[in-house]
Amino acid sequence: MKVALVHDYLGSFGGAERVLYSLHEIFPEAPIYTLYSEVEKSPLLKEKFKDAKIIESWFGKLPFSHRLISPLRFLLPAVWSSFNFSKFDLVISSASWAVTKGFAQGKVKEICYCHTPPRYLYGYETSRDWKKHWYIRIYALIVNHFMRMYDFYRAQKVTWFIANSREVQQRIQKFYRRDSVVINPPVDIPEFIIQNSKLKIQNYYLTGGRMEMPKNFDPIVKACNLLKVPLKIYGDGLQRESLEEMAGSTIEFVGTVSDEEKNQLFKNAKAFIVAAVDEDFGITPVEAMAFGTPVIAYRGGGYLETVVEGKTGVFFNEATVTGVVEGIEKFEKIKGKIKAENCRKQAEKFSKERFKKEIKKFVEEHA
Repeated sequence: MKVALVHDYLGSFGGAERVLYSLHEIFPEAPIYTLYSEVEKSPLLKEKFKDAKIIESWFGKLPFSHRLISPLRFLLPAVWSSFNFSKFDLVISSASWAVTKGFAQGKVKEICYCHTPPRYLYGYETSRDWKKHWYIRIYALIVNHFMRMYDFYRAQKVTWFIANSREVQQRIQKFYRRDSVVINPPVDIPEFIIQNSKLKIQNYYLTGGRMEMPKNFDPIVKACNLLKVPLKIYGDGLQRESLEEMAGSTIEFVGTVSDEEKNQLFKNAKAFIVAAVDEDFGITPVEAMAFGTPVIAYRGGGYLETVVEGKTGVFFNEATVTGVVEGIEKFEKIKGKIKAENCRKQAEKFSKERFKKEIKKFVEEHA
């Protein structure tokens, strides 16, 4: 069976790219089609996909394609239609932002692994505040109207949908009127940590990832300011400068870190805090639990599928400063009851090995 992989774009190595990398490991001979690729500019992407055959679209060859794709999103139909998948038996699309779906035609079947329907088309918060300027609002309202119709049309062409969470499964049903099965994304579970229950815990809370508006770091920083508790933040993004401006003396920004450095941060943290309102799945809480670290999470989205209240962490009810403060105070009262072993056992349910096994089984049974 000849398989092709299709992915939005390769700009950084985040949760969606971890899924793509696992798919690449399952199907190492499958070429990867994408809008644009910055693999040569990213050491981590280059390391992960060094043996992959990456086929970039004509759009990716334009200067500043990574900056142009958002305002020129109306070109997506022309970009995807320029690829020819007729020589393949199966296309597996990894879809979120770029309407990366709808490639099934004739004998060619498609499995769409949907991270989420495009957030900007369906009212979910996005990384950029496109509503800030009136002229962008008008432009986006017009373009997005037609892009929603195109997105729905492409979704009807998909042979089978896989959702990365029950939260996304509900969105697929709501916006596309399509059924799907849930296969949670892969999370690396370090074996040496699972086997070692004696962890050295330091007196700091941890948060991090892509510093973008949907991740809602503001109330976390402000809450830790208010309580004057140590907080370390890893990662980078559009919101970093504003977060640094509001941060007090107990907040430390450690910037972009290697996997090894991130693992040390997870391993030694008192708890990991997340506050995104509409999280699609949320890999970072699972990564934290893999190191026996409890999670303080907003009660909503994908967090409800990974964190077990009172056993691997606690929830707070409002994604506000007050809510995060209540979450931290709640955790401090029961932290002695949360065991590192339970956190790690919960994380193991989302391992990369489990993901690969479920994907292989789905392909064997359907394709």
